[in-house]
Amino acid sequence: MIDRQQRPMPVEAVICIPTFRRPDWLRRTLASVAAQQGDVGYAVVVVDNDGANPVGAALASEVLGATALPHTVVVEHRQGNCHAINRAFEVALATYPDAPYLLMIDDDEIALPGWLQAMVGLARERGADLVGGPVIRQFEVEPDATVMRHPLFVSIDGETRRIDQLHGSGNCLIQRRVFERLPAPPFDVRFNFLGGGDMEFFTRCRLAGFETWWSAEAVAHEFVASGRTTASFLMKRSLRTGSINYMIDRLHRPLAIALAKNAASLGLGVLRGVSVLLRTGSPLLASHPLLMPVGRVVASLGLLPKPYRSST
Repeated sequence: MIDRQQRPMPVEAVICIPTFRRPDWLRRTLASVAAQQGDVGYAVVVVDNDGANPVGAALASEVLGATALPHTVVVEHRQGNCHAINRAFEVALATYPDAPYLLMIDDDEIALPGWLQAMVGLARERGADLVGGPVIRQFEVEPDATVMRHPLFVSIDGETRRIDQLHGSGNCLIQRRVFERLPAPPFDVRFNFLGGGDMEFFTRCRLAGFETWWSAEAVAHEFVASGRTTASFLMKRSLRTGSINYMIDRLHRPLAIALAKNAASLGLGVLRGVSVLLRTGSPLLASHPLLMPVGRVVASLGLLPKPYRSST
């Protein structure tokens, strides 16, 4: 095992952490990142998106300052998660110009031991442009079995393999060459308050022909607050997911095709919803295939939810 205190290594990877008003959770994230071991020299970039009260930046400076890790902490005053993520990548690329690998983990997650080594090791071995890994939910309050089965809590799993594309940026690696080939900024700021900027970015990566791999060993745990397991929250998120899907289709497909998908998905949504209800007896589970096409239609009318807009 390499002792980073005694043998600093050239920075090969930069771990980017955007944060917004979750200092207690951020502390856990930073501790898990600082504890990574292996033969990968790495740095950490933290971007606090709360310009009015950047307690996350202060905490990150304190925690990382007590380690030997190279690190950069900045405040992004423009509100919006895409602004924060873009700033993190921008700072990482400029500050550590020789690092070929950029990783991202959210401030409500922790990286398990071996996470960094698994991510970078697979990218080295396969030459992957992008790598993703499992995000295992850790619930603040254990929800009932129905909530645990909700499609919004289902993600990619299985063995290490090549996949079509990633769907979220909370546990990912992106090669520098991806940023060099795609237009800047990487995350479309039109998704700032809706969410889904990561999904749209990975869609562009797929269309550009970048190679994506899944690492079963690069595991992160996500902490899920009790408010995110209520029926109301999940139904709103189903609507938002439909809106995100429409917006991505609208950017990458002709309008006629996007609207045709709206019409088709409404009919299919009813059939799927009824099927799920008959199979499970759960109105909550049945609501998901019904609400997603409704979200698509709402988005086509220009009525987008903005869950990531702060009131202050």
